[in-house]
Amino acid sequence: MRQQQFRGLGGRLIHHEVADIRQHFHGVGGAHEFAGAVAQLGPEARAAGLLSVGDLVTAEGHIVCGDCLPCRTGLAHVCTRTRIIGVDRDGAFADYIVMPASNVMRLDGIPTEIGAVMDPVGNAVHTVLAGEIPGSAVLVLGCGPIGCFAVGIARAAGASLVVASDFNPRRREIAQAMGAHLTLDPGQDDVVARMRELTGGNGADVVCEMSGHPSGHQQAFAAARLGGRVNFLGTPSQTTEVNFARDVIFKGLTLYGVTGRRMYDTWQQMFRFLRAGQFDPRPVITHRFPLDRISDAIQVIKDGQAGKVILEVAT
Repeated sequence: MRQQQFRGLGGRLIHHEVADIRQHFHGVGGAHEFAGAVAQLGPEARAAGLLSVGDLVTAEGHIVCGDCLPCRTGLAHVCTRTRIIGVDRDGAFADYIVMPASNVMRLDGIPTEIGAVMDPVGNAVHTVLAGEIPGSAVLVLGCGPIGCFAVGIARAAGASLVVASDFNPRRREIAQAMGAHLTLDPGQDDVVARMRELTGGNGADVVCEMSGHPSGHQQAFAAARLGGRVNFLGTPSQTTEVNFARDVIFKGLTLYGVTGRRMYDTWQQMFRFLRAGQFDPRPVITHRFPLDRISDAIQVIKDGQAGKVILEVAT
């Protein structure tokens, strides 16, 4: 059980906003991004000696069974019995939250406000590093917080070119702060043509589709080079029509769907980038609010002027 200090305000919450902030998802207390201090240990966790009361920690928010085929073959991030904190069980909008010790990671000097956003950073790490990044040309479509994190991870992992595309000028500014070599406005720029121009006519080696919009899917297929790769994190709210013969099969594309974080490869990669100083997510954290100002926090996100918003739940 941990006393919480910081919590990241995620898009899942914005899409389920209700009057009573503690009662999201049919009575389950919401929120799944957090960091805080260990307040109490169960007997097994105490006996293992891996954690101590007072440790500053964050946690993997997907609770998995360990018994299904995906879990037993190294794919626990797609466990058939996954339960997500803040969705399927009580989440982080509380003074305390109970988590399995196996899901908990000590921050060991990483600031708690960064610990509070490691869940979405992990989504970006998983998305980007599913492809061969060193020396590659990477296109990030959609510069919400996770897209901007993806820009920084691509740079940290050795991409030779990182291009980011978004309609929102504030988001393009944040993507540039995270290291994008070039940002594009799909409302004004021909993203596919510019990507080909920058790569000698070839296109992107790796496309990270973060928007979840059908137009983003179409751009991703078109912008990827022959034999390239498209990694999908953005979750569509509508069906996308795809000409598989033209856009995928005859181009020899590799498509990869991203959900959550690989357990626990992604976490190890995150910690290494952070501790080596190769990746800093803080330019994406644009606002900080106490919990009693959550309405203001939600509004700045809706206004399109925020990157990642941090809530201080308790100290």
